[in-house]
Amino acid sequence: MAEPTGREAVAAVWRIESARIVGALARYTGDFALAEDLAQEALAEALVTWPRDGVPRNPAGWLLTVGRRRAIDAFRRRSALDERYAALARDLGEGEVLSGSAPADPVRDAEGVLWDPDQIDDDVLALMFISCHPVLSREARVALTLRVVGGLTSDEIAKVFLVPAATVQARITRAKKTLGAARVPFELPSAEERAERLGSVLSVVYLIFTEGSSASSGDSLIRLDLASEAQRLARVLSRLVPDEPEVHGLLALLELTAARFPSRTGPDGEPVLLERQDRRRWDRAAIRRGRAALARAARVGRGLGAYGLQAAIAECHALAPSVDATDWERIVLVYEALGRLAPSPVVDLNRAVAVSMARGPAAALPIVDELVAAGALSNSHLLPSVRGELLTRLGRIGEARTELELAIRLCGNERERAVLERKLADLG
Repeated sequence: MAEPTGREAVAAVWRIESARIVGALARYTGDFALAEDLAQEALAEALVTWPRDGVPRNPAGWLLTVGRRRAIDAFRRRSALDERYAALARDLGEGEVLSGSAPADPVRDAEGVLWDPDQIDDDVLALMFISCHPVLSREARVALTLRVVGGLTSDEIAKVFLVPAATVQARITRAKKTLGAARVPFELPSAEERAERLGSVLSVVYLIFTEGSSASSGDSLIRLDLASEAQRLARVLSRLVPDEPEVHGLLALLELTAARFPSRTGPDGEPVLLERQDRRRWDRAAIRRGRAALARAARVGRGLGAYGLQAAIAECHALAPSVDATDWERIVLVYEALGRLAPSPVVDLNRAVAVSMARGPAAALPIVDELVAAGALSNSHLLPSVRGELLTRLGRIGEARTELELAIRLCGNERERAVLERKLADLG
């Protein structure tokens, strides 16, 4: 396999490490907005330096060190006597403060920035609580955190939210300005403040995992980097707030869903539909972890919340030996409960799929038609895809073809689009 080019290495490292780099710099400088600017400056310098000089031995450490030096420059410009500048500069050797100079020991420098025993379990998690500050609207909190923590592009976030990319960009810009104007520091919120922000943090973790488990664009169905990071954050949250049932419900949902990853794609990365998956390849350890988390959610709460109910549905799939042997009636009932607790067009669409499996396509089609009449999910390929499948099963081939053609136009993921194109071709 060929070595990655400098620019490819920059993109890969940034995708994996950007949240930790921003989080570490935010903790180091105490300024969220400044930290992101510093990280972007380090990224820009890497795009120039790595293709020319080669990829450093510790890429993340290199970026952190450059970002820290940029912080020194910024504080120096503010005030030569600034105490923060003195604290930052103290650990750098003589001659290292010049921007762009190679770190003497990038491993040591990286560890020095990343480790702090006084922080909550993870810099990235702390960064999420800052991004979910109550001065921001809920939409802005989720969009900003997906950008800064999840590393998603504006286009990817737009597809998650089913809104135009320009709307997402405006939300993120306003969120940064609002945090800056409010002078929000990078510090650990109190337990009470964490409780107030937990709902937004859970939403972010869920949406990061959703994008990872079914990528909205690109040539891979599953983005393991995002899905794994969401699982890791959910585990950290379960330790940080062990008495919150929805945290355990979310962790259960992620574990049970990820358990099916090994059989969701074929050797060439092509999607494998549920009815054709080899259930022997499902991750039984993940299923056990998910069921344990779901049981804990039920024990510590007064009934399951929205994430717990979704986990209960995932558990039904995990325990069934086949699609035909799945308890679809139970899944329908859980979706109905979920729709009352957290109504959304996506829940209704999933309920329609479950109804079609339990009672046939004729019973499910009116649910889908109501969504169409309401103009729901108009930018998503999911609605015409499901409607096309139901119409195919009902023998209404002409209408099914029209729906699948629309789904193909709306689908941003190459792998999913190929599946839809095969379904369309099978109609003749």
